[in-house]
Amino acid sequence: MQYIISFLEGIITFISPCLLPMIPIYVSYFAGGGERKIRNTLKNAIAFVIGFTVVFISMGAFAGTIGSFLKSHQTVVNIVSGGIVILFGFNFLGVFNIKLFKGMKNNVNTSRGGFISSFTFGIIFSLGWTPCVGAFLGSALMLASQQGKVLTGMLMLLCYSLGLGIPFVLSAVLIDNLKSTFNFIKKNYYIINKICGGLLVVIGIFMATGTLGRFLTLLS
Repeated sequence: MQYIISFLEGIITFISPCLLPMIPIYVSYFAGGGERKIRNTLKNAIAFVIGFTVVFISMGAFAGTIGSFLKSHQTVVNIVSGGIVILFGFNFLGVFNIKLFKGMKNNVNTSRGGFISSFTFGIIFSLGWTPCVGAFLGSALMLASQQGKVLTGMLMLLCYSLGLGIPFVLSAVLIDNLKSTFNFIKKNYYIINKICGGLLVVIGIFMATGTLGRFLTLLS
């Protein structure tokens, strides 16, 4: 169940207001800034996804390691991690206005698309755009730390990366057919933000009270 939650958090990250509008620019980067060839665009999009997946899995391993050390203080870990996720949720709901999660304004050079450069860009994305993906990435990491196992943390962040990466790859190939979908999401950002924020608050409450951990144990 925790893997499904992480996967869904990756998908919701993709449709977040600070990331989705940038997708056409990323696709242009994958295409090398010129005429879009499906094969090259797909190859570079996969390289980009691999790049940020490597970093996120490393973060998951670290979160799992920290969690294993803090296993004897599980109640404190639950309260702190749950509280952080609730804070993320309130930010989505508009209760707070944390500028850290507004994303970056850097322009993307769309003329340098290539497998190696796309892979490197994926790494840079995972680090430089952490403020943009931070809320749900942070939630996934907090959940991973609660498990207290390195392998579990890595697998959870792999699921998160797949949730974020699969839409990236599909968009790179099908962006011309997805314009209406993107427009629909953009028009309903307000509602999407409220749903995302509410989901984070609920997950945070479950994490803080230990309910989520017990629920996941029953399902495992």
